[in-house]
Amino acid sequence: MSENLIAAVNINQDSCSKCAICHSVCPFDAINRDKETGKVEIDLQKCQVCGICYSACPAMAIKIIYYDYDSLLKRVKEMHEKSKSDTLVLMCRGSSPSSGEVTELLKENGIKVDNYIHLRLPCAGRVPAEFTFKVLNTGIKRVVSIQCEDNFCRFKEGTKISTRRQLLSQKLFDYIGLGKEAFTIIKYARQAVYDTTKCVGCDKCVFICPYEAIEAETFATPKIDLDKCMGCGACALVCPHEAIEVKGFEFESVCKLYMDAAKKLKAQNVSPLIMVFACQWSEFPALDQPNSPFLRKGTFVTEVPCFKALDPVHVVNALQNGFDGVMAVVCPPEDCKLEKGKDTAERNVAVLEKALKSKGLLQRFELFNVHPRRVSDFSEHFDEFYKKIAEMKQTKPEHLEVKVSA
Repeated sequence: MSENLIAAVNINQDSCSKCAICHSVCPFDAINRDKETGKVEIDLQKCQVCGICYSACPAMAIKIIYYDYDSLLKRVKEMHEKSKSDTLVLMCRGSSPSSGEVTELLKENGIKVDNYIHLRLPCAGRVPAEFTFKVLNTGIKRVVSIQCEDNFCRFKEGTKISTRRQLLSQKLFDYIGLGKEAFTIIKYARQAVYDTTKCVGCDKCVFICPYEAIEAETFATPKIDLDKCMGCGACALVCPHEAIEVKGFEFESVCKLYMDAAKKLKAQNVSPLIMVFACQWSEFPALDQPNSPFLRKGTFVTEVPCFKALDPVHVVNALQNGFDGVMAVVCPPEDCKLEKGKDTAERNVAVLEKALKSKGLLQRFELFNVHPRRVSDFSEHFDEFYKKIAEMKQTKPEHLEVKVSA
């Protein structure tokens, strides 16, 4: 990791009161405190950019690059003025449903709205009561927080912290007459969906699950323990009949998504066409900011919940169905939010490398490791890949090794 890159989170020592609240709430022990002086410093090698420390600092001494509250509040005001919606939906990155799912999820919880605006954050635990009050002061009448189930939280304690804050905030809402409908929490987890009618009882999913969430049953189909399921997608990769898939990332749905995009872009004579499969934790600005390099003409991006959930077939299929190059943007192994099952990802790369070599497509694929703890050089790296693919045009690629860079 280059030292000249800007840190995504830092502490202004001049403003710090040395209260050590940030030290106590950090779920990754990434904030060190000197016992003698009380000085606190962030260990960027451990920091996961959850933002919980940022939201907890009473002196506002912690600065963060991504999703600072002034910018988020400005965005809410702009969307409110444009859409005239009075409902804001906050979503955890790890449990953010698709647009259609949001509407259904709201209905299931007794919230019927025809129009809503939404913000996606790394973790619900980083949202302080102050931000919610400011949002309600913009004309928004209802704030709905769709957050991960407690055990599903990718930042360990984020959901629990958010729940505690919400309980305290609700008392204030009641006191000033806003009522319980002003703020609502919905728990949601993107987990495995099991169609037992397609299952042949091969038990491959039982052996591959790194969380022991699938149990073999005698003379019956396996049973999924949703309390243990983390939605990593390893089971979906090995199921030969698509009987088990991760909700929102079903194989056929993902295929249709990028194949339709390729068809549309080719009809517009756009060249080259770049497909990007991005782990949703790997690069915050590139996925969420309007000036993202992903949004350039000829580039289509789809997120995956974890690199372990990326079926190698998708990379080969994208290259054989219109895309000139494919990039996989993933977290380094040591920063994976789904720590278990790293060997699954390694096997996927090996299988993918072999398949691409056999088809002469290996030079058109690149695996890029990146983490949002520093404002990275991702944009520059993506430009280089884009230029390489543009220069290749339709020439037959040489058989090269998969390039992994960080």
